Amino acid sequence: MTRKAVVEDRRVMLDGYFHVEEVKVSFQLLSGAMSPPVKRLNLKRDLAAAVLLDNKARGCVVLVKQFRYAAFEHGPGWLTEVVAGLIDPGETAEQAIRREAVEEAGYQVGALEMITTFYTTPGICSERIALFYGETQGAEPASKGGGLAAEGEDIEVLELPYNEAFAMVDRGEIIDGKTLIALLWLKSKLGA
Repeated sequence: MTRKAVVEDRRVMLDGYFHVEEVKVSFQLLSGAMSPPVKRLNLKRDLAAAVLLDNKARGCVVLVKQFRYAAFEHGPGWLTEVVAGLIDPGETAEQAIRREAVEEAGYQVGALEMITTFYTTPGICSERIALFYGETQGAEPASKGGGLAAEGEDIEVLELPYNEAFAMVDRGEIIDGKTLIALLWLKSKLGA
């Protein structure tokens, strides 16, 4: 059964790099009745794509490490992650991830396999990520990677043997959601 929701009021609270809306919304309850209006916030984000790069020739995954201010308050701030980025207008998720793989990690990517699509924090944010698995084209990167200086990126490229990446998950050293999903998926796929 598809339930309905009705937005009764919408107010833009912030319209800059981020767009935040406050809405009053009523939604259909389990009983079938409509709820009273409730206030909710929505951090509107564009769609994003991410890829777990597998360098089969070297027996490792290619991850990136970069500073994330939002993670700085409660943790180290420098997170180890899969390659990821926003999907530009007119671009497919696959095109975005191929672009990001070169920009961030320096690798060209071969065939892509969809792992899953998911919302990052659906209680507050509309961002949805298409998560892929892809093998690098060749054992060596095609370019330096490291991100785009114009976007303030300073990205360290990490090439980790599978077992070390899985051990980092087990030790709680990898704490980024999309990266956890991707590495646990790979661990299951490899039967490790």
